[in-house]
Amino acid sequence: MELYPLKVFLTVASEKSFSRAAEKMLRTQPAISLAIQKLESDLQERLIDRSGKELLLTDAGRIVYDYARRFENLTADLENALSELRDNSAGRLIVGANESTSLYLLGHIERYRRLYPKVKVQVRRSLSSKIPSQLIDGDLELGVISYDPEDQRLHSMVIYTDHLAFVVSPQHRFATRGQVSINELGMETFIAHYVLSPYRDVVLKEFQRHKVQLNMDVEMPTVETIRLMVQRNEGVAFLPHMCVEQDVAQDALREIKVKEIAVDRKIRLVCPAKRSLSHAAKAFLELVKSS
Repeated sequence: MELYPLKVFLTVASEKSFSRAAEKMLRTQPAISLAIQKLESDLQERLIDRSGKELLLTDAGRIVYDYARRFENLTADLENALSELRDNSAGRLIVGANESTSLYLLGHIERYRRLYPKVKVQVRRSLSSKIPSQLIDGDLELGVISYDPEDQRLHSMVIYTDHLAFVVSPQHRFATRGQVSINELGMETFIAHYVLSPYRDVVLKEFQRHKVQLNMDVEMPTVETIRLMVQRNEGVAFLPHMCVEQDVAQDALREIKVKEIAVDRKIRLVCPAKRSLSHAAKAFLELVKSS
């Protein structure tokens, strides 16, 4: 099987359009259609349902799409490996992280860029729960997560220890308090992140254990929007301390201790345990270990 029709199919499926795929690949639309027809003929499977207005993949199409993505990643790995053979300082570093854990990479990336200025660094935003499987599948070389993946196929090392911070607005009734009891939080409106996490479960269990109602009436898509809501005194929140450290220092938020809740967040750098890493990834691991 030729790789070109797979690349065409991947582009069509990603763009959900033959015409947009043609524009992106600098080909004519008939040439794109012909490549898809050849691929379907080679595989003896219909990959795209053309009966409706919207382009949809068949069951076979979804399987081929997954494998085509793997081929694309392998091709990129091949190009990266050859580049590193020519110039040991070149190549690319791809790290997966979610919104909050990406903050822990900033200092390391700054030092890495000074040592290896020719390496292209890409931090891919991903759900923390999906990063282990992306590492195993080869979509990522390194990942940063805030929990132990507990998978023998992965190696992890703690690179930072943070904690969950309970934060309120400077106008909040708790703003002048150094500490509160969990029993005082039953009437508060909590601004929560809509993505589930182990730390959210810990907080939920503590409220359940103390038989205190936890009112999560507002869920937001990002840590940034949660911070802004709390600053405007629309509610309170538990957030990673590193995400609010500057706000607390500038008195845009107040951090209050909750006597019954003290949750450390161990930030881990994760990589495949047995698969060989690129020179760029190995260099980043060594830099982190020596920090």
